[in-house]
Amino acid sequence: MDKREAPPIGREEVLQAAQTLREYKNGKSALERRIVANEQWWKLRHWQQMNLHDPRETVEPVSAWLFNTILNKHADAMDNRPEPVVLPREEGDRGAAETLSQVLPVILEQGGMEQLYSDMWWYKLKAGTGAAGVFWDPDAAGGLGDVALGRIDLLQLFWEPGIRRLQDSRNVFYTMLEDREELQARYPFLELRGSTPGLDVTRYVHDDQVETGNKAVVVDWYYRRRQGNRTVLHYCRFVEDQVIFASENEPAYAKTGFYEHGEYPFVLDPLFPVEDSPAGFGYIDVLKDCQTYIDRLNQALLKNALLAGKKRFFIRQDGAVSEGEFADWRNDFVHVAGNLSEDAIREITVQPLSGLYTTLLEGKINEMKETSGVRDFTQGGVTGGVTAGTAIAALQEAGSKLSRDMIQGSYRAFTRICELCVELIRQFYDVPRYFRIMGQGGMRFLRFDNGGLKPRALGNVFGQEMGQARPVYDIKLRSQKASPYNKIVQNELAKELFGMGLFRPEMADQARSCLEMMDFEGKDMLLARLEEQGGLQQQVEELKGRLQQLGQVVDRMKGTTIAPAVAQQVRTDSPAPQEQPDQQDTQSQQAAETAAGQATPK
Repeated sequence: MDKREAPPIGREEVLQAAQTLREYKNGKSALERRIVANEQWWKLRHWQQMNLHDPRETVEPVSAWLFNTILNKHADAMDNRPEPVVLPREEGDRGAAETLSQVLPVILEQGGMEQLYSDMWWYKLKAGTGAAGVFWDPDAAGGLGDVALGRIDLLQLFWEPGIRRLQDSRNVFYTMLEDREELQARYPFLELRGSTPGLDVTRYVHDDQVETGNKAVVVDWYYRRRQGNRTVLHYCRFVEDQVIFASENEPAYAKTGFYEHGEYPFVLDPLFPVEDSPAGFGYIDVLKDCQTYIDRLNQALLKNALLAGKKRFFIRQDGAVSEGEFADWRNDFVHVAGNLSEDAIREITVQPLSGLYTTLLEGKINEMKETSGVRDFTQGGVTGGVTAGTAIAALQEAGSKLSRDMIQGSYRAFTRICELCVELIRQFYDVPRYFRIMGQGGMRFLRFDNGGLKPRALGNVFGQEMGQARPVYDIKLRSQKASPYNKIVQNELAKELFGMGLFRPEMADQARSCLEMMDFEGKDMLLARLEEQGGLQQQVEELKGRLQQLGQVVDRMKGTTIAPAVAQQVRTDSPAPQEQPDQQDTQSQQAAETAAGQATPK
């Protein structure tokens, strides 16, 4: 009887992985609580988070200073969206790098990179860490497969506690809640038995009632195995104690791993880093204490104003005033029994709060502005009598250094995303596909596959095989500068350079010397254009010199006076106004053309 060997990943391995997942989840429980609480702050539901909520309280003001800070930081990030440029490390890889520089932005656009970049920044500002996943979707592009990008919720991602880099974790888990009936229809071999999720997943506080009784927790498990002299990355998807897919069980992936690049397909982008954790903390964690006191001071001021705005009275119990008639302000007369003494009814006076409290409130607001860097001039406001446009621009540029620093951190994460995309292209783009490229030359279509990215043989040297070289590329980012103000500055700079005459061909050398000392967007393209114009101008000067020499030859042969006319034309920088040529000039021109076509100097 033939006995089949048990697969490397089975029920026992899945149960052990689920136990490891529970340990990882316990290790990040504090982070999960903080993320859930910060989401409530973002939704302006923070009175419950401040532990000061009283159901009987009718005055609980919610100001949006913290909310406004996050809006401004997100706007700064979206004004400077990155764009990748692929550079080769060797001369032989230049062609593939130039093609990748045109193809990679199209792949990112098709994968929704702009939306992903925006979502990562929202999550980064709120929870402290933006996260993205770079996967291979075999069903995309009509079955050819393509790169898939997705935002990752940290409540669904788990790593080994105590590590600084996500890639240092021994295992990485990503969990998803999916409907049991859909799972059963997609994977008929599953035998789902539990009525509740086998793993408890932390959830946000929803306004709607979210039912999870018919959901099952699907786990994507990434882990590494030692294969010979290298480490490979494997992937397993399971639900409860049943394996849906395991790359280690497939012969095609058993030795190479699921992803040949060997890295976990997740990129974390912390805002403010902390030690011994790949996740950081965000602006809500920094500023929520200040926002708490702003709202509490607002509460005190508003309650005082409301109390002072409503008249209330003391009335003696043995008094003879008709309280119903007195409370109804429409009554012209209020009946009393007997004599009305001064102490029978007396108004309750509410003392207004001192201006010190208003000053304190303004101080807390200024504290939040200073801490976050979102001052008035960064939002276009004017303070301190500054009205000059250049002065406001200088203040905005100086005040945006905090945003530039944060954006630079996101650029590093974006570079990592692009590197993972290139590795997936190298592994899976075996079948050629076409991309529409929009450039200065208009629209064109480019045929592309991974042929130029595959390792190439180094050949035989002195009878020794040198092995293979794997092309390596560097990802450089440039900002798209979506801000209208930056576009205005760029246009004004172009007009100023034009007015200085730097675009004139005869001033190409002076223009290059001037531009090399400047730094602005599009400088390299302008230098290349001036280099081209300078070459054309040199060719024109050479042709003028040859034409003058040819005129001298014709003078000697025909006895005409073409050479002075040619010299005059050479000395003329701009074309003279067109005049009716006389008969002698016409004959001289014809003679020059005949000599240029037939005569050969001896």
